Amino acid sequence: TDPDFQDILSRFIFGEVFYQGNLDDKQRELITLVVLAANQTLPQLKAHVGAALNVGLTPVEIKEAVYQCAPYIGFPKTLNAINEVNEVFKSKNIGLPIESQKQTVEDNRFEKGLATQVEIFGDVIKKMQESALANQKHMQEYLSAFCFGDFYTREGLDLKTRELLTLCIISTLGGCESQVKSHVIGNKNVGNDKETLITAITHCLPYMGFPRTLNALACVNEMIPENKIGCYGSSDESRIG
Repeated sequence: TDPDFQDILSRFIFGEVFYQGNLDDKQRELITLVVLAANQTLPQLKAHVGAALNVGLTPVEIKEAVYQCAPYIGFPKTLNAINEVNEVFKSKNIGLPIESQKQTVEDNRFEKGLATQVEIFGDVIKKMQESALANQKHMQEYLSAFCFGDFYTREGLDLKTRELLTLCIISTLGGCESQVKSHVIGNKNVGNDKETLITAITHCLPYMGFPRTLNALACVNEMIPENKIGCYGSSDESRIG
């Protein structure tokens, strides 16, 4: 019913954006899945689960990408997304539940999560733990045990992929520029270069719009400046999450 709009959409996403930069089809579909989950655009998410399978992503990789959203968009929205994934899997006779990728138990999830944080962000994490106010220390502990222990340590996706997806998720949410800046540095630390970050954020553009895309690009440019006199990055321990 809207051929003009569909023509613009198809040309921009699949004729321009999809061919910009250095990501492969699997990376692009993983990014699309998490952005659609963050946006709660569930009909489109359901369609892209099928597309993700078509380009060769495994059920485990798809599930892990959606699980990675939970610390940033919350459990209810993540469960909505999981439900859409499950519907597609059922229609394709993919057995549920998918094999577990869990790598922690209650006794070590904080320790392993903290180690992963340090691997991504450096020793600043330990300083944050030590300097946290008594009535807010639990938040730092939750970040280590829940966000990084329960999710980042899981198998199915490597650390570089999880950190790249996290950058896309929080860029999509908007209003998270402090965290975006920290995860720009986290991505750099795990081996995702500036070109990869620009490409990933560009791929998010058709799904989250120009304002949030430009805000995310500004964060990338601030934290990984071009080689120009007068440009520099900055850091703030409170942003890491």
